[in-house]
Amino acid sequence: MTAILTIAQAAALIEKRAVSPVELTEAAIARIEQYDGVLHSFVTPTLERARREAATATAEIAAGHYRGPLHGIPYGLKDVFDTAGLLTAAQSRMLGDNVPATDSHAQERLQAAGAVLMGKHATWEHAHGGPSWDVLFPPARNPWNPEHSPAGSSSGSAAAVAAGLCMLAIGTDTGGSIRGPAAACGIAGIKPSFGRVSRRGAMPNSPSQDHVGPLAWCVEDLAIALNALAGHDPLDPASSRLPVPDYRAGLDGSIKGLRIGVPYAWFTEESPVNDETLAAFEAALKVLRALGASVVTVRLPPLVDFEDTKKILALCELFSLHGSGLRERPELYGANFRGRVLAGGLVPAEDYLRAQRVRTTLAAAVQTVLTEVDLLALPTAEPAGKLTPVPASSLFTKLAFNAAFSVSGNPALALCNGFAANGLPFSLQLVGRLFDEATILRVGHRYEGATPWRARRPTAGL
Repeated sequence: MTAILTIAQAAALIEKRAVSPVELTEAAIARIEQYDGVLHSFVTPTLERARREAATATAEIAAGHYRGPLHGIPYGLKDVFDTAGLLTAAQSRMLGDNVPATDSHAQERLQAAGAVLMGKHATWEHAHGGPSWDVLFPPARNPWNPEHSPAGSSSGSAAAVAAGLCMLAIGTDTGGSIRGPAAACGIAGIKPSFGRVSRRGAMPNSPSQDHVGPLAWCVEDLAIALNALAGHDPLDPASSRLPVPDYRAGLDGSIKGLRIGVPYAWFTEESPVNDETLAAFEAALKVLRALGASVVTVRLPPLVDFEDTKKILALCELFSLHGSGLRERPELYGANFRGRVLAGGLVPAEDYLRAQRVRTTLAAAVQTVLTEVDLLALPTAEPAGKLTPVPASSLFTKLAFNAAFSVSGNPALALCNGFAANGLPFSLQLVGRLFDEATILRVGHRYEGATPWRARRPTAGL
């Protein structure tokens, strides 16, 4: 096989036995062997296991036991998800010999769906400190240009999907770690509502803000994956009991009459994006208007309030998880992670509790705005910069457009909306009401169908 397929395309071929899981898996292995020496998107490939799983899937389907659209689909896991008998190291020398005895919820769901595990993907250390060169594995690189960053912390996950090394990856997002890499690598990624997908078996970062979600080439593939991942898990205390719709079935509905709110102040005044990014965003709004949606300006609380709240909560919670390790074996952590997390040990309890109260107020403000509009739209991020070491202090000085919706818990989708003059992708972020992933997936899918961006795969780095 030479063409890179989407999950939806591959599933249709598998179901009618025009393509086998073995063929798909061998094509993915060939691309991994050809390109991942440059991209470093996999830290623990499981290629022989993948061959066995693909052979099993092929035999099941031949016997008439087709499990659904993920059956036989090659996927990868960010290396923070527990996989029984397989190294799970979170890029850290502290966990260089960590082999879990059980699988994470995400791994259980995907295995039950018949998907084929290609391996574990590079991340930033403990999904927080990076990019770093003094950790267990080298940082992943961007397939559109390997000199550029794939962003973090689900960096290898996004790079692998964009390069066609797997069709699906599962990441985590505490402040943008699915959406940022999806943006940098020109793919689609969704942070579902807080509680929609179980975090069981995913290494905690900031438990009050951690989310699990899929990354894939297009929105339809996200809907397929979310159908498999979403639902109540009694072993995750934050897991929602709300019913889960069929996300894929709702993709083709009209978006006529939907009201889209745009918080212009965030990205034109508080943290202005460059002219090229703004022009690409306005062009995306024009497409959405042509599809029947209307666009209005909305005002949310200042971006810096969300950023400060997220950082205080995350630093305190992360330090509570790693404080003993930092005291006993600090040399096993990378310098970037140490420099960022140690700050969490300096925050008084009263400030942490105050941040939780502020979070409640900020989240309520987002929900109020979303009673006036159906969804929000804004840039996800600027196109990816060069892959270079960054000081730990950058965590405290940089404003981004993603953390706000980890604070509020709303579902947020990142998808490609064009390319910069240097060939790197732009990204559009769509944010929905709590537990209304269906609307933003529908809008994103209709946008992709009306634009040419999904026909363009990375070639410069490959």
